[in-house]
Amino acid sequence: MKKYVYSWGNGTAEGNGTMKDVLGGKGAGLAEMAKAGVPVPPGFTISTEVCNIFFENNRSVPEEIEEQVAKGLAKLEKSIGKKLGDAADPLLLSVRSGAKFSMPGMMNTILNLGLNDATTEGLVAKTGNPRFAYDCYRRFIQMFGEVALEIHMEKFNHIFDARKAKIKAKSDTDLTADDLKVVIADYKKLVLKETKKPFPEDPRELFRVPTPTPGACVAGRLCGAADLAR
Repeated sequence: MKKYVYSWGNGTAEGNGTMKDVLGGKGAGLAEMAKAGVPVPPGFTISTEVCNIFFENNRSVPEEIEEQVAKGLAKLEKSIGKKLGDAADPLLLSVRSGAKFSMPGMMNTILNLGLNDATTEGLVAKTGNPRFAYDCYRRFIQMFGEVALEIHMEKFNHIFDARKAKIKAKSDTDLTADDLKVVIADYKKLVLKETKKPFPEDPRELFRVPTPTPGACVAGRLCGAADLAR
C-alpha cells in the first residue's frame, strides 16, 4: 500500500528534510527537527499528492487514505496521552497547510481543532479561565468557517463587532466570557444560515469536511498544497 501519511515526534520521524516534494516545506522541516532531537510537538503530515487526489475525486479521498489518517491520529493520541473529543482533557490540533516553497499569505491555518461545546467546558475546567476557553472556541469556529466552509471573514467580524458595540467595549478584551458565549451562538447561527448545516460537534467529523481552497487542501489535515508548489 502506498504511503500517504507520515508521523513525527519523540525523536523519530517517517520522513526527512529532503522530502519537500512529498511533505511540503513545513512537513519536511518538522521531520528533520524531530529526527535531530528538537522537542517539536508530535504530529503527522499528509503528502502533497493527497491534495491532487482530493480535487480530482470531487473533494473526497479513497478509503485507504482515510484509514492512514485514522492511524496517524491514533498514533498522535497515544504519543500525547490525550484523545480528540475527550471532554475532560481534550486534544487540540493545529492544522497547517504547506507547499514545497515558502508562500507567505497563501497558506491556511486552523487552530484548536477539537473544541466543541463539551470540550470547551473541559478547557474551562483545566485552565480555570472561562474567557480564554470561550475565546479559543469562537476563534476556532471563525477560522474553520472561513477556511473550510468558505464563509467570508467579514461576516464573522460583523457579529463580533456588533457585540462590542452593544456593550460599548473599547477593545476585544473588554468582552467577558458571557459575551463570548453570545458571539459563539451567533457564529453558529451564521454557519447554519450559510451552509444549511449546523456546525459539527464531533471533532472527527471535521476531518472530513471538504474545503474549497487548494491552500487548505483538506480541513483537519496537515498537508502540502501540491498544485501551488509547482
